[in-house]
Amino acid sequence: MSERYRLVDMAETGPAAVRTAFANQVAYCRANDAPVTARIVAALATLLDKPATEFARRIISWEGAPLADALPLRAAGGLHALHLSGKSPALAPIYADADDINDAAIVAGVVASHEAALLPWLDGPPQTNEAGRSSNFIAAMLWLTEQGLPPRFDCLEIGSSAGINLMIDRYHYDLGGVQVGPEPGVMTFTPEWRGNHPPQHKIDFAGLKGCDVGPVDLTDPAQALRLKAYIWPEHAIRFQRMEAAIAAARQQKPNLVRANAADFVEAELRRPQATGTTRVLMHSIVWQYVPEDQQMRVTTAMEEAGAEATADRPLAWIALEANRTLHQHELVVRYWPGSESSKVLGRAHAHGAWVEWMAA
Repeated sequence: MSERYRLVDMAETGPAAVRTAFANQVAYCRANDAPVTARIVAALATLLDKPATEFARRIISWEGAPLADALPLRAAGGLHALHLSGKSPALAPIYADADDINDAAIVAGVVASHEAALLPWLDGPPQTNEAGRSSNFIAAMLWLTEQGLPPRFDCLEIGSSAGINLMIDRYHYDLGGVQVGPEPGVMTFTPEWRGNHPPQHKIDFAGLKGCDVGPVDLTDPAQALRLKAYIWPEHAIRFQRMEAAIAAARQQKPNLVRANAADFVEAELRRPQATGTTRVLMHSIVWQYVPEDQQMRVTTAMEEAGAEATADRPLAWIALEANRTLHQHELVVRYWPGSESSKVLGRAHAHGAWVEWMAA
């Protein structure tokens, strides 16, 4: 497996595209301090040359676009769930990052023994819900306030998964020394801050509502386990955050509905907006999973609503998404009235470990 990314069309299909998707995922994991996940994905890739199971055959004959569908992470999530549940002790040496073991043989044996449990993991995209990304949303809101937008935010999130980032008003943030949120909060985030700190302002929330095509109920242990399975095992702090989010959801569930991104955004933008609030659409590491026709509908709805926005009822769009040309995650903001194009505020680690602030 090459450790270099191969630049491909996200819509590319076919067996070659499947192999490239697995190679890219291995490289991405190694570049993001996830060697164990890289080992799992690399071992899964060895099953594809001579697929001996329905699981492997379904992967190599994938009809969709494997990169856009995050196919390697669907498969890896299934294996991680077997490990977390204790149903496959054979995987333990890989997840312990042990040396001198045959990863490919272990994974082949597990797939053969647990194929019925693994096949459903290919049916839907990964549910990744990382509270650490909310630091970017907060920093962007501070910047928007600095531009003169009302500091009271009515937030809409697409691809909310379990709604962990819909509880951002319950967290505390230290963003390069700038303190935001209740103290103590349900969680505290202190990402490594690179560059100047964001502007200091007091902000609050008029509303926090999100959608997902397959929302996860954090208070259901089975659904919570599924979400944990998509957390890379190397990142222990993410498991700690997940437990804190589960506890918070048990106290008060986030406002989360089942809907696709386009239907949700169109409906919410038709809802009356209170004077003195900034309505903001936000999302993180989800745009790649939104079908192209829905992306166009969301963009059109935002631009049409933006044309009607006023100084006391402005509209903003905050996105933390992958730049797949530069292989980095960028924090991008657009707002109306007053912004004709998007502005890159910074770059960030996908799971919140650091933020590189680039805004003036």
